[in-house]
Amino acid sequence: MALYSLTYDLVKNRSYQSLYDELKSFNAIRVTESQWYFRRVNTNAAGLRDHFCKFVDSDDRVMVSQVTEWAGRNILGSPNNI
Repeated sequence: MALYSLTYDLVKNRSYQSLYDELKSFNAIRVTESQWYFRRVNTNAAGLRDHFCKFVDSDDRVMVSQVTEWAGRNILGSPNNI
């Protein structure tokens, strides 16, 4: 099961709830204010990006990356817990 990171900037509307609800359905954990980690199988970063873009406005920024190694300091949650 691969580990992924999603980072976002909501530009104008700043309506976070639908994005948060979808991330919670993925059992994602927040590691910084605008970065979440989650695990998935049978997908890739581009497919996940396209999926999460359904939950933000067209002018918002979204980046998904597969994580192979990480290190953090004073993070809100640990990817080891998912």
